[in-house]
Amino acid sequence: MVVAEPTTLIIFRVKGSLELRCHLDSTETSHIQKVLSRTFENLRAQIKSESCVFTVCNTPVIIWPNKDVYEDITPDSPCEDVLQRIQSDEPESGGKRATKKKGKKDLSASVISLRLMMEVTKPGPLSAPVISKTVQKSHFLSATLPLDCAVRTHSKDTIKDVCDRLLEALTQQLCEMEKVMLQHMKGSTLLTAEPLHFLLPEPKGLVTVVFPAGVPDKELEAQRRELHQRFKLPNDRPYFRRANAYHFPNEHYKDGYLRNPHHALTHPTLENGKVFMVQGIYSYHHYMQDRMDDNGWGCAYRSLQTICSWFQQQGYVEQPVPSHKEIQQALVDVGDKQANFVGSRQWIGSIEVQAVLNHLLGITSKIMFVSQGSELASKGRELANHFLTEGTPIMIGGGVLAHTILGVAWSESTGQIRYLILDPHYTGSEDLQVITDKGWCGWKGADFWDQTAYYNLCLPQRPRVI
Repeated sequence: MVVAEPTTLIIFRVKGSLELRCHLDSTETSHIQKVLSRTFENLRAQIKSESCVFTVCNTPVIIWPNKDVYEDITPDSPCEDVLQRIQSDEPESGGKRATKKKGKKDLSASVISLRLMMEVTKPGPLSAPVISKTVQKSHFLSATLPLDCAVRTHSKDTIKDVCDRLLEALTQQLCEMEKVMLQHMKGSTLLTAEPLHFLLPEPKGLVTVVFPAGVPDKELEAQRRELHQRFKLPNDRPYFRRANAYHFPNEHYKDGYLRNPHHALTHPTLENGKVFMVQGIYSYHHYMQDRMDDNGWGCAYRSLQTICSWFQQQGYVEQPVPSHKEIQQALVDVGDKQANFVGSRQWIGSIEVQAVLNHLLGITSKIMFVSQGSELASKGRELANHFLTEGTPIMIGGGVLAHTILGVAWSESTGQIRYLILDPHYTGSEDLQVITDKGWCGWKGADFWDQTAYYNLCLPQRPRVI
């Protein structure tokens, strides 16, 4: 019996820019459209020409895909060879944020970045330049087109196969850009096109969509509906809002917050148990961030911020994550607190979290009341159903403590339950290894809760929007 060698998925991503330049004899719409289409045709010809070059970032590998010329590698080399080359050439970086757990899968290694370039010099002797001058009246349109294509492939596939797919993707993206720019042209004003990647539920995978840059999401609903129909997606989740654009694993978030630290954890094993978890991306908000000393009183504020980040990063809202002061002002505005509450160090609970989510984001929530912590062990079905249908983080408050529940492992037959807890009481730096090793994000048993204290849980509901 022959056993097939395991293969891994690799994303090849090529980025670059092409200059769109149009000389117009008139500003009539039909003329502009004709010249624009001819210009895009020339740009597509550039992609198919022998001057098109791919350079593999962080390696000496250079590829002329239309000439089948490969420097420092062969066309038949498997993709994993390039991946290993990048890994061996990458310098080790210091600092706590660079620390990785041994044995964990390094997701950033699955992305290979390439640059699209155009060779401007031609072989052979150079002729002397000739200068000529022509005086005429004309209009000139110019724009920089930010090309960005990504394809998923297997580690055993050849580099030539990947390059052929990238050339096809670049050509198709220029077609989509032409269509978008013509569709949104107003007089002689052109909107540039913006390519975005979205990771759809399997088996659809990673897809690229071109939107008109600068047009807000609320004005693109018709285009999103068309995309939902094309990919056979339900119309109750915003798969194609800009906030849902795929964040490549080898790119850092600029705001400094950790995303989804629970991905570094191993699921608990329960007899006949299933795991139900938060769906999508959230930021980990905890004590002492944002130059705010809320140690000892701000845990519920931080849990609320984590919830707000989830709605923002899933594209349901565009508002930024509120500060402590903005949360307090919202509670004053809805009549829940007196004016002197703003700027105070007073605690809030799940009822206040519900009020702020509704007032600032228009998000409704359900409240689950538990008279004592020992009853939480019997709430497996309700919690599992919440993560299955809504998929939002849950804020739980009891006594003077608040936590965020990100999921449950629950066995319907035995009643065993474990809770995936994100603890806002953490005061350290954004060190994933410390956060997971020390249990600031981790699976907890039923004894984690004070068995005699009452608890209120705020279960935010996902809006049904496209």
